This record gives sequence, C-alpha cells and structure tokens, in this order.
Amino acid sequence: MDLVTAARVIQAPQSETLVHLSAAVEQAIPHRAIAELSNCSFAPFKFRGESPGPSVTIADLAALRSRAGDGGAWQGRALLAGTEVPVVVLVSAFSEPDALLVLLRTEDSPVPREVLASANALWDVVTAHMEGLRNEAVPATIAVSRAAAAARAVAISDLGDAYGASLTALLGVLRDRDVTDAAARSRATDLAVSALVELRARADLDRTQTEERAGDAFERLAESLRRALRGRDVRLDLGTPGAEEGADRVLPSDIAATAAAVVRSSVHAMLDDQRGVHRVHLGWKIAGAVLRATVRDDGPGTLSCGSLDLRRVPERLGPLGGVVEVDAVPGWGTTVTIEVPLGPPQTPREDPLTVLGARELEVLGQLARGRRNREIAGDLHISESTVKFHVAKILEKLGVGSRGEAAALAHEWGAAAR
Repeated sequence: MDLVTAARVIQAPQSETLVHLSAAVEQAIPHRAIAELSNCSFAPFKFRGESPGPSVTIADLAALRSRAGDGGAWQGRALLAGTEVPVVVLVSAFSEPDALLVLLRTEDSPVPREVLASANALWDVVTAHMEGLRNEAVPATIAVSRAAAAARAVAISDLGDAYGASLTALLGVLRDRDVTDAAARSRATDLAVSALVELRARADLDRTQTEERAGDAFERLAESLRRALRGRDVRLDLGTPGAEEGADRVLPSDIAATAAAVVRSSVHAMLDDQRGVHRVHLGWKIAGAVLRATVRDDGPGTLSCGSLDLRRVPERLGPLGGVVEVDAVPGWGTTVTIEVPLGPPQTPREDPLTVLGARELEVLGQLARGRRNREIAGDLHISESTVKFHVAKILEKLGVGSRGEAAALAHEWGAAAR
C-alpha cells in the first residue's frame, strides 16, 4: 500500500472512497465486507459487502472503537449484527472524533504487524484528507456537508418511525396470549433495548458529526494558528470566549469550520501582504444569532479587501449568508470582522451584478480597487468620458448612490477579483 495507492483512494469521489479502500487492502487483508464510521461529510456511516447477520449497525462499530485505543490497529473476533466474526479494526488519530475502519475478514489467521501498520497508515492518509476538506470549508464542501446533515436528519426521523413500529411489535408480544409471561418479557426486553441502542447511537453520531461547542471550535482554531505561526516573530493574543461570549453554545459544524477557515485566511493575509506585523489578536463570540470573529493586527494598516478576495473569503462565507468587513487604518493596524449567521439564510440572495454587462464589470472591478477615472481609462484603453458613462450606468443599474457603495457590492460579490 504505497503513496500511489493512497492518492487513488483520496482522488475518488467521496461516495466511492470505501470501495477503493476495500480494493487497496484486499490482497493484504482478505475480507468479505468493510465498514466505516468517520467524519466524512458525505456519509459518516458506510458499509459495503456481505453482512454476517441482518444488518451491521452504528452501535456495533462504535463498540469496537475502544479495542484499538487512540490511533492504531486491533485484530480479533467481535460481535457484529449478532454474529461473532474475525475483524481488523483501524483507528485514525488524524480526525476528531477518531475515525474507524472495520474489515470483516474471511479467516482467523493473524495479520502480520507490518501489514496492519501499512493499512493503518493508509487509513490515516484518507481521514487526514477528509479532515482537511472539512476544515477548509470551501463552498462545495459546505454544500455537501449541509446536504449530508439534512439527509441524516431525515434518516433519524425515519428511524423514529421504524422504532414506532418496533413499539407496536413489542405491544403485540405482550398481548399475545399464546406466549408465556417469562418469554414475552424476554422478547419484549430484547426488542426494546435493541431499538433504543440503535436510535441513540444514530442520534449521538449525528450530533458528533454536525455540531460542536463554540469554545471547542475556538480552541481547535487557536491550536492550528499556533502551529502556523511557529518560527514567525508574531505574538498571538487570544480573546478566549467565556460563558458570556457563548462558549457553551452548540454550533453547526459547517458554520464553525467556515468561520475558522476564513479566520486563518485573514491571519495569513495580514502576515503575507503586510510588513511589520508583530501581534495578532483573535476574538470569537456568539452575539444573538450570529457567530462573530474578529482578527486585529498591529501592522501598517494597509490590508485591502482584495487580499481576502484572493483567498476566497467572501466566496466561502456566501453559502452561509456570512459577511466580512475590513477596517484598515494606516499606521494603526487592521481589523477584520467576520459574521456568520447560526442558521441558514432565510432566502437566498441573488447576485446583483448579473445586471451589468462585460465592460461594466471590468469598470466596476477597477473602481473597486480604488482606481480613478483617468487610471481606469488608461488600463482599459477607452476615453475618460466613456468611463464616466459606464460608472453612471453602473450606479443606476445597481441602485446605489456612490462609487463607494458600488465598490462594496463588488467586493461582496467577487467582482473585485475578476
């Protein structure tokens, strides 16, 4: 299992990752089925192959997590779908919570230690890649995450209906006059316990994969920034959120991941696009129904909105209805304020720039960079009077009263980077 194999697995669509993983380890560890319990935004619980019983469940896999400890491998026999089978359990230390891969083997013979280590390394690579996708929070990943969360919510709702049917069956057992009291109690207890365990396991998994405490999210962000700033002469000051700042509030994971990603991008923009930054202060709190993060430096105060555009900050915030503001004061430093609503936007906003023509978009892009009419005319090889005409049309079409308002829309909707 070499790097080429790992590359093929992580390049596959998320819906096919398990299939490629199975093929990658099949020769070294023959198995009849493979199961995953991970932080994958596509589907955290997946199973492929022949089940030893009616159905392998989340509760079955969750019970195996402690066998391998924190990151590592374990082999032996385990109870899955009511049947004892030989398995190999791989736990990755590169995700939170620890991602689990279970191979249902075709034989009991011990797997060599070096083979287990190689398989576990492959699983570490795959889960690290999935964690990276989640932490980067690019728009496509956010969309998948939200779709998957919605699908899981529907699945849990369906499970509720299924266990309603289980309760009906339970009552049927208790009312069956042909069954002795002792047998009825035993069957009813087994039925109720199985139903509750599976329902709770699904609900716990959904919360783990789709929610996170605001304070925990801040600590993960702070640790990632500490690593990024090692070797730089930059002090990181943390405004760690307390109870008043909503540290105990539970956030949707896509919101926490997006906010963390754009904060990291803002910090890198401050350090890479300016000189003389020696201190960065980070604040993080819940204000009403909004997560607000602030990044403040002691630099020259020359950071522009274009620096954040190049790092796709507005693009990442767009799907969640978030906004970013840059307040740069020459000689006094820069403050970047990021706000992300805790819930989905009530109504999707339409891009107001679609009313502009190609030339008008070019002029707007120049205008958003602070260019004067004469500079715009020179860059676009048109007359200054033509520029004035285009600017007037732009203001009219966008329904704004000044060049500054038009520039703000350009930054918000990405025209400044076009």
